[in-house]
Amino acid sequence: MSLSTLLLLADGRLPSGGHAHSGGLEAQVAAGRVKDVDDLGGFLRGKLATSGLVSAAFAAAACGDVNRVAELDEGLDARTPSPALRKASRAQGRALLRAGRAMWTLLAPVSREPHQPVALGVLAAAAGLAPGEAAVAAAHGTITGAASAAVRLLGLDPYGVHALLARLTTECDRIAATAASRYRDAVDDLPAAGAPLLDIGAEHHATWEVRLFAS
Repeated sequence: MSLSTLLLLADGRLPSGGHAHSGGLEAQVAAGRVKDVDDLGGFLRGKLATSGLVSAAFAAAACGDVNRVAELDEGLDARTPSPALRKASRAQGRALLRAGRAMWTLLAPVSREPHQPVALGVLAAAAGLAPGEAAVAAAHGTITGAASAAVRLLGLDPYGVHALLARLTTECDRIAATAASRYRDAVDDLPAAGAPLLDIGAEHHATWEVRLFAS
């Protein structure tokens, strides 16, 4: 494993547009479901168990076989009922590919706007990482982006938020390992865990005239 490469791919400072997205948190804050660090912990655990697992599995699968990207992209579309979330995922995938092409040579053709987990898997393969490492980067990104948004949305203590992230590392690793173990599965057999409140929240959020984050 190239630990430095994995850290580079998972770095929140990578110019891939992640800072513009709250991972669905902004809508849940507005609905009063997330008000403090404890609430945030529940939100992040829920994301890990649902969208985090799915994202990690698809990133691992794309990394394991970049020739599957088209069918994996279709599979993620089927697992994303919210048009707003599909748009956000593809916007982040496009930005991630742009950053990745500046760093590595892609190993296979990929559409201009793939879903973010698929783009992440493709870049992980181009960087010489294994499916398990792609899964770690995907699961990690599922919670760190929303955690960073929480500091801005709720004015939370960043030390307390990062203490929460530290407590979630074991769970993040477990989710990533579970996802990576499935990377050879057929697309229809990959995880399909859903989070209806995130889907509903994303559709409401997309109609707001004023919002801090794109999603």
